[in-house]
Amino acid sequence: MANLKSFTKEFIQDKKMIGSIMPSWRFLVKKIIQKINFSKDKVIIELGPGTGVFTYKIIEKLEKDTVFLLFELNETFYKKLKETINDERVIIINDSAENITKHLTKIGLKDVDIIISSLPLTNLDEQIKLNIINSCHKNLRQIGKFIQYQYSSTAKELLENTFKKVLIDYTIINMPPAIIYTCYK
Repeated sequence: MANLKSFTKEFIQDKKMIGSIMPSWRFLVKKIIQKINFSKDKVIIELGPGTGVFTYKIIEKLEKDTVFLLFELNETFYKKLKETINDERVIIINDSAENITKHLTKIGLKDVDIIISSLPLTNLDEQIKLNIINSCHKNLRQIGKFIQYQYSSTAKELLENTFKKVLIDYTIINMPPAIIYTCYK
């Protein structure tokens, strides 16, 4: 309940940064988590973890040699994640997803196996949105995956212009219903 209150409060304060009035439901979380191959995906990034709805489920399944980077720009969510996550595999970053390359370089990593994004692309400035998508594409391994979920179909064209292959799935049992884009280089 505390997570819902915190999430709703942040949504009211900054609708551009938070894409929904409430966190994702377990059906959406389960559908996205199933797309991760925890025995093979050793570098995972989550963009916009918010209150950690996906984050904590992913941490439960991480292998001991996996690196999990969280990019959270919202100061309140970032601080809460820093307070509640004490796991050496997890690196919490208070920066824009535009700067993935800088942070990978800083920790000595070259590329990423999978990126999961909860960012509300529809709400973002056009140039920032392009920078983020290009940063994700650039930093994925050749066989990596970028998974973006949205509550509208407006991201479809942007993703298809950037990625070679974009698969679309839906989760109707979520409030609001979500579209899941799984993108490949």
